[in-house]
Amino acid sequence: MTRFQKRFMDFFNNRWLVFVASMWVQSSAGIGYLFGSISPVIKSAMGYNQRQIAILGVAKDLGDSIGLIAGSLCEVLPIWAILFIGVVQNFVGYGLVWLIVTGRLPTLPLWVLCISIFMGTNGETYFNTGALVSCVQNFPKSRGPVVGILKGFAGLSGAILTQIYAMINASNQASLILMVAVGPSIVVIFLMFIVRPVGGHRQAKPSDNSSFLFTYGVCLILAAYLLTILLLDDFVDLSQTIITILTVLLIVIVLLPIVIPVILVFRSEPRTPTEESLLLETQTQESSKFEQDRNEVIFSEVEDEKPAEVDLLPASERLKRIAHLQAQLFQAAAEGAVRVKRKKGPRRGEDFTLMQALVKADFWLIFFSLVLASGSGLTVIDNLGQMCQSLGYENTHIFVSMISIWNFLGRVGGGYFSEVIIRNYAYPRPVAMAIVQVFMAFGLFFYAMDWPGAIYVMTVLIGLGYGAHWAIVPAAASELFGLKSFGALYNFLTLASPVGSLIFSGVIASGIYDYEAEKQASLKQRLSGQAVTKPLMEDKAFSCSGIICYSLTCGILSGLCAIAVALSTIVVYRTKSVYAQLYGKSPV
Repeated sequence: MTRFQKRFMDFFNNRWLVFVASMWVQSSAGIGYLFGSISPVIKSAMGYNQRQIAILGVAKDLGDSIGLIAGSLCEVLPIWAILFIGVVQNFVGYGLVWLIVTGRLPTLPLWVLCISIFMGTNGETYFNTGALVSCVQNFPKSRGPVVGILKGFAGLSGAILTQIYAMINASNQASLILMVAVGPSIVVIFLMFIVRPVGGHRQAKPSDNSSFLFTYGVCLILAAYLLTILLLDDFVDLSQTIITILTVLLIVIVLLPIVIPVILVFRSEPRTPTEESLLLETQTQESSKFEQDRNEVIFSEVEDEKPAEVDLLPASERLKRIAHLQAQLFQAAAEGAVRVKRKKGPRRGEDFTLMQALVKADFWLIFFSLVLASGSGLTVIDNLGQMCQSLGYENTHIFVSMISIWNFLGRVGGGYFSEVIIRNYAYPRPVAMAIVQVFMAFGLFFYAMDWPGAIYVMTVLIGLGYGAHWAIVPAAASELFGLKSFGALYNFLTLASPVGSLIFSGVIASGIYDYEAEKQASLKQRLSGQAVTKPLMEDKAFSCSGIICYSLTCGILSGLCAIAVALSTIVVYRTKSVYAQLYGKSPV
């Protein structure tokens, strides 16, 4: 094999190439974020009313959230097969929608479109699962940054695809549906044999710090650039040539991280035989240590007899105390004083199946904390347009786009800062979750109190907090419940957000809004001297104006986020010893 061929194989098997390819998959995988742009096309072409469009929106949300099948298949199928299933679902689902909307197929019932949109959007869960599982396994020591960056790119994919569609400048608006069906499918097919777990040395390397720093820089540039395009598009009438130039520059920024694996492989000096032997020895030691840890005899009596303060000792002293206790138990067992039995099931920090995790209190504490906090955040995001309208803002899409960018920065920043917390202080990662939930509770309370600039403060804090959850929670789940069934665990946890939103938005927010709207309409009728002869809401749908429309809702959501903080704090207390063992320090 020539030197170039060897370098090319090193490049193809480089974990940073997998990471960069996963970023590109995620950049095209946020199909659900484009529903707001697709739904008006469907509404006008099919003659649907708002209730029917809302039903399609529910189908989209379900497709975007139900990823348990993808997570389960990830344990038995290769990653390329997982990605290919997502491609088929995306192409067939949205392709069928395009054929129906453009009249190439006869008009079909609403339920057919619901199934098509569910199928197409559900393909996104296969893209997310394949990318996250591959990269978390390739970077087990950098799970926070990896998850945060990947989820961040997924959050920006809607803005990226929209800008590309603006460059195409298609005369028929239904072409956006065709682009959603074809575009992500082409990208994922091109990359599906690159995105996979790769063998070799997976521990943190000195070059990782500079590589992650460069990636964070690209993320910040991308967020700032998209914000600039957004502002230019709103305040300046851009020509098609300028839009094309801006889109080409956007694509260049998205492609920029490829320089990392190129430099690492082609610009680095080849390893000497001595370095190769040292690396092989290190890998062998890691493997043997893993096997030793996995095969170690764990007595349930050790957990019963171990004093609570042992978990708070430094790692070396803690191991000595446990070893001494095990020696005493060996002697007692030999003398028949105790009966030694192996503890049933894995311990936290080891590999769990989904069914094993579902009987653990820590898993449900994280899930319900996510329901309360993430569900509150999604409720605000879903109702932000109406919130802005009720306050008198006309360009509501500016706030919707801004919260998407803050969401992106929250995902990237949440992964980074949670990693700093566990690396430098060995605090449990859920500490970061509790911190961002405090900020979310404050932002919602700020709006409820109608303090100056409430909509701006809430938009920033909710965007950052909601986004941070999706960097922190998957990484914490992989640490507490292992990587073996990470796909299934992650996809189960993603159900928390729509579950919370279904209750908080569908019941609390909409109920309070309709009540205030009806009350305002009734007051206007009385002031104008009109008699109320029938229930107002049967006449037409009224709109609410003023801070009162959502202030009570935000007050309730603030209290729910405070409860989420308490649940996250309980997880922190229960998992201190786990993180002390994982990261070799005793938390302060």
